[in-house]
Amino acid sequence: MEDRRRLTTEEKALKVNLTPDIFGSFSEIGAGQETAANFFKAGGSSGTIAFTHSAYDMKVSDSIYGKAKRYVCEERLLTMLKIEYDSMLDNLQDRREDTKFFSFCNTVESLNYHKTNQGQGWVGIRFQIKPNTEPNHIILHVKMHDQSNRAQQDALGILGVNLIHAAYFHSDGELDYFMNALVHRLPRDRMEIDMLRVDGPDFEHVDNRILALNLVKRGITEATMFDQTGKVLQPANALYKKNILLIRGRFRPVTKVHIDMVSSARKKYLKEEGVEEDNVREVFELTLKDLTADGKISDKDFVDRAELLGSLGHTVMISNYLKYYKMVDYLSEFSRGRKMGVILGIYNLHTVFDEKYYQNLNGGLLEAFGRGFGHNVKLYVYPATNVETGDLYQLEDIRIEERLKGLLDYMVVNNKIEALEDFDRKLLHIMSDDVLSKIKANASSWEEDVPEQVAKAIKFMKLFDYTPTKELA
Repeated sequence: MEDRRRLTTEEKALKVNLTPDIFGSFSEIGAGQETAANFFKAGGSSGTIAFTHSAYDMKVSDSIYGKAKRYVCEERLLTMLKIEYDSMLDNLQDRREDTKFFSFCNTVESLNYHKTNQGQGWVGIRFQIKPNTEPNHIILHVKMHDQSNRAQQDALGILGVNLIHAAYFHSDGELDYFMNALVHRLPRDRMEIDMLRVDGPDFEHVDNRILALNLVKRGITEATMFDQTGKVLQPANALYKKNILLIRGRFRPVTKVHIDMVSSARKKYLKEEGVEEDNVREVFELTLKDLTADGKISDKDFVDRAELLGSLGHTVMISNYLKYYKMVDYLSEFSRGRKMGVILGIYNLHTVFDEKYYQNLNGGLLEAFGRGFGHNVKLYVYPATNVETGDLYQLEDIRIEERLKGLLDYMVVNNKIEALEDFDRKLLHIMSDDVLSKIKANASSWEEDVPEQVAKAIKFMKLFDYTPTKELA
């Protein structure tokens, strides 16, 4: 294993250039030729670069890659990677037996002159670990936060070198080191990676959901998501102009009460003005805090929960947004004014109205409500069993500070909050922690508290340390 001393960008580029069996192409659109330029400036680039080009003009780009509705998107990046890689193999067939080929591509929108846009784009590499083998992919989406076009181009060039170097020298080792190498010299206030996916014959052992978790865990981004198949999604793409129905929870495991919450809220949500059934995206969100047990985040425990939600066909989001208003503010960037629904239990509503959580804001609770719930959003409140009396506890019974009741009334009158009424009272006793304890204790009664499909998945995949009951002799 190579020396773990942190190499400079120039040293990384030079190391690749001086490795005789690595050879590839560069195609960079929209933010300069900064990655290729780093390899040229390092010296010895003839040993690495087959060709490099950029097609800024749309007609020129279309002549190479075909017409596109959008030029800065994952689909365009994948097309670029395939065409460039295939072209290189066709032209260099005599080198196939002793060369590890790669194609590095990006399609990026950098900061414009008037600074009215968000620098963002897609970056990827198609590459061989060994000569004459099927290629792998590393695909990522970036958001660039530097306040000048030149600085964003510089950051993109650093990322490109990091990616190529990490692909060849760190992709078969520790996940920790690969992730750190990818963002070396790129602090979060410069660049954010909110989607990362790997695939190919050399990455069959990698669970992309773990990569997604680590993006949030390491503070590389605040949120990322994946679908029911485990495919990692870029939030802005997956949720663009969607009617988002969000439920937050631990889902450890997902129970019948969670499903009832969503079912009950969906009925009301679909009656809201501007909500179209075929445009609704239901999102089950896990916050980083809820993934923590004893101060540590267990990858296995996380995957167990992801497996269950996937078995029910749900999209999963992982975020570092502990407070509701921050989560809603984040999602509103994608919903673009479309109605958003947030499902929460009655006791979670206590937290929303607790002023101690907003002491970091100059405007306190009112500022938080303005930032989070000032958007086209509505809260759907699911009842619970009163922990003290055993009676039904719902929105009309809520106990909050007397001086805040006016704010609650305002939200009710203005269609910002509504009680869920069509619920199954027989399910209100179900608590995820109790179900988990029953599973670990091998008590069969837990099966009554979860959907049948979830019970089957827990048994089949032996999730949450489930142990099959031994048959009596």
